[in-house]
Amino acid sequence: MTALFDFLNSINHSKEDLIRNDPDCVKDYNPFIINRGLSMNLDTILYCNEMNLRPGLDKQQQYDFLRLSVPKRKRYAKWAKKDTSSEDIEAIKSYYKYSSERAVEALELLTADMINIIKGELDPGGRRNR
Repeated sequence: MTALFDFLNSINHSKEDLIRNDPDCVKDYNPFIINRGLSMNLDTILYCNEMNLRPGLDKQQQYDFLRLSVPKRKRYAKWAKKDTSSEDIEAIKSYYKYSSERAVEALELLTADMINIIKGELDPGGRRNR
């Protein structure tokens, strides 16, 4: 099984043809994830866009295009991850009946005192087990 980062390393740096060396690994190639990984670098985002414009190409052709056209270079980019919900965002969502996106926007506008008031309003009271 060929890992995602093996394909990305092959496209970015080593230029080794993994699919021709092991034809069974073509099933491990996921064009969507490879494009997402490459699109996190400014110098490769246009190559990813070209692949998005041509969804009919098979996996071998997409891999070959990226491997042969992306300039050889080590690229380091953090993968974009969705922020985990904090209890402040959950309180805002519950109090105002907002979506997650809207709650994040509201969090930027609210002060710490306002958030504490919201949490106090939502507190059901009673004893807590500690």
